[in-house]
Formats: sequence, structure tokens, C-alpha cells
Amino acid sequence: MSFTTFSPRRWLAAALLALPLLASAQQLTVSAAASLTDAFKEIGQKFDAVHPGVNVRFNFAASGVLIQQIVQGAPVDVFASADQATMDRGIEQKAIDAGTRRDFAANTVVLIVPAQGGLALTSLADLNSAAVKRIAIGKTATVPVGRYTQQVLESAKLWSLLEPRFIQADSVRQVLDYVARGEVEAGFVYRTDAALMADKVKVVLTADGHTPVRYPVAVVADSKHKALASEFTAFLFTPAAQDVLARFGFGKP
Repeated sequence: MSFTTFSPRRWLAAALLALPLLASAQQLTVSAAASLTDAFKEIGQKFDAVHPGVNVRFNFAASGVLIQQIVQGAPVDVFASADQATMDRGIEQKAIDAGTRRDFAANTVVLIVPAQGGLALTSLADLNSAAVKRIAIGKTATVPVGRYTQQVLESAKLWSLLEPRFIQADSVRQVLDYVARGEVEAGFVYRTDAALMADKVKVVLTADGHTPVRYPVAVVADSKHKALASEFTAFLFTPAAQDVLARFGFGKP
């Protein structure tokens, strides 16, 4: 019978090699709507603080782009959408665990203009004036705020009239940037986004005529860390996370 000699140095080397594996096992990937960027970054830090050894990694983009990535097999654990339709699509394609779905926040759609030198718009009808040459909206196929915008303008019977002036954006944050830089005369974003650039954009009205803006979150069906993913979704309903969301202007669902 032979015995392997125990070597403290060999043990330490093996332990160090195992560290990356341990770290990766504790990484949680959350794909979230672009409008959640600032609030979720802070919430992620709070979650990490009460979950030692866990690292939350975020992927922010338009909800429609994110669900496409998930359906195509991207290694994601949690999905937070800016609308119900996108989450519905993920469930229909078996990419989302339907039983974990919950609404955790709400928002409102607003019309904004550049803060400096912006037009004095007071109604949706003013968008049809000759002075308004470019209107930034989210791409309706992938950006929820774009679909909300379409509902707003169709309700006001302005969609077809204004369509030639639309500048399509890949996310709500891109709409915000276009307006902030004065590249367009107006744009539709969420109130929470407008608040982040209050010195560069001005809210001229709160839009109506669209379905309620509620944010659902759910665990991804193929998540390799479902227990931890469920802990993160539950954390969104804690006072600590809800306080952050409220501070960034999100409402209760």
C-alpha cells in the first residue's frame, strides 16, 4: 500500500486554482431594461453586501433585445422587463420560469424637449407643427417605450401624421441622449429617465392613452443558479430595494 505525501504547498496551489471556479459559481447575471440601469446598479451593491461571495453582473439594454438573447441561449439568471408583452413572449418560448414572475415597479411615459432652447410644446398636437422636424422614439419592435409611444400617438390620432419625423432609437436611454444633445426637437421617455438629466431635458407633459407601465421580473428557465436568482427577485421587494426604486422615481406596481 502506498500513501501520497501531504504537501502544504501543493494544497495551497490547488486551493488557489480553485478560487476562480468558486467565484464563477457565485456570479449572478441579471438582464434588465435600460431604464433600470441606475437603480439596479445600486440595488446590486446592496444585494452583494448581504450575500458575501456573490457578484451580481448586469446586462442593460432594450427589453426586446434582452429576451432575444435569452431565447438564443445567453447565460442569464434573472430577467427584468419594462413591459408585460416582452415577458409574455419569453414565457411563450419557454425561456422564462412563469411561476416566478412578479411585478416590482411602475413608471410613466413623458414627452421631453431640450432644456436649453427647446420648443414651447404644451400638447401632443403641437408635435405636428412645422417647427418639429425630428421626434425620437424607441424602436417599436424591441423597445417597450416605443410601443407605449405608439399607443399614445395612435390614441391621439397622430401616429401616421408624425411617422415621417420619427428617429428610431435602440433604447430609452438613446432617446434621452438624442433630446439632451439637441439632435431632435422632442422625444418620449420614462419619467425616471428624464429625471436623470433634469438639467438637459424638460418634461412638457405626461402622456396617457397607453397600457400601464409595469415592470415584471422572473427567473430564467435555464438559469444555473435558480436559488440565488430567486433570492435576487425576492430582494427587489424588500424595503432596501424599494427605497432605491422610489428614490429614482419608480412607483409601486
